[in-house]
Amino acid sequence: MSWKRRVKKKPMAEINVVPYIDVMLVLLVVFMVTAPMLMQGVKVDLPQAPSAPLDEKQDEPLIVSVDKAGLYYLNLGKDDKVAKPIAQITDTVAKILRQKPNTPVLVWGDHNVDYGLVVGLMTQLQAAGAPSVGLVTEAPRESNAR
Repeated sequence: MSWKRRVKKKPMAEINVVPYIDVMLVLLVVFMVTAPMLMQGVKVDLPQAPSAPLDEKQDEPLIVSVDKAGLYYLNLGKDDKVAKPIAQITDTVAKILRQKPNTPVLVWGDHNVDYGLVVGLMTQLQAAGAPSVGLVTEAPRESNAR
């Protein structure tokens, strides 16, 4: 019987990366498949709560209003009671934000107005250059408090 002498190999201290990549890709596929399922809307009744007031050190905010008829108003100067088209409002907001980029932009929507109109207005204002658009809320009435 011939005995072959085994060559002693040094232990390998490197991590085999291929199984880790396989696990990562499987997890990526799982999250890609489940993410759209998690983003479905659920009907919820939000509680009324007081909101924090604006910081008084900031510039005076630009307030864009939407009434229950879906008409848009820019609360700026003496023409704040005159309905304006959305294109004119976004042009005015863009001009003001070029001069004062830190001016907060707020949306004041009637509680009976269609949600899509408010979201569309917020999207148009962001496209006009507003870094963020806030919503104006009222404090809950004491009679509605639980």
